[in-house]
Amino acid sequence: MIDATIYKQVLGSFPSGVTVITTQDDDGSVVGLTASAFSSLSMDPPLVLFCPNYTSDSYPVLIRQKRFAIHLLSGEQQAEAYAFAKKGKDKASGIEWSLSELGNPILAGATAVIECELWREYEGGDHAIMVGKVHNLIVPAEAPRPMVYCRGKMASLPAFA
Repeated sequence: MIDATIYKQVLGSFPSGVTVITTQDDDGSVVGLTASAFSSLSMDPPLVLFCPNYTSDSYPVLIRQKRFAIHLLSGEQQAEAYAFAKKGKDKASGIEWSLSELGNPILAGATAVIECELWREYEGGDHAIMVGKVHNLIVPAEAPRPMVYCRGKMASLPAFA
C-alpha cells in the first residue's frame, strides 16, 4: 500500500510547468482549470495531453465543447493559476482575455497558447487523460519567463536567452 502523503510529497518534488485550460460554456462564460499534468504527445499528428480530475466542475464542459486553449503560464500569472484552480463560476473575473478566431478564450500574458480540439479521452484513475489535436499555436513576440510548480509552490524561472 502506498501512503498518499508520501506519494504526494515525492511526486510534488518533480518540477513542472503550469497551464490553464479554457473553453466557453453554452452561455459564453469562460470555463477552465489549472493543470500541471500536461505534456506533448505526438508530432504527426500534433497532439498534446492534460489530465483533469473527474471532479472538476470544468471537466464536463470541456468534454461537451470538444475544443479548448491550453495556456503555458508565465511567472507573472500566479493570479490566473490560483483563479482557475478553484471551484465555481466566474474564474475569469478580473482577468484579461479575448476570444480567438477558433472560439477559445485566450488569456493575456501566457508564454504560449495551444488551441486544440478533443481527439481522444482515456481513463486515468481519478483523472481523465484528455488528448487534444493541435489546430493553432500562439507565441508572443517577446516570450515572458515561464512559471514552474514544485513542492506546492509556484515561481518564475529566470529568463532564457
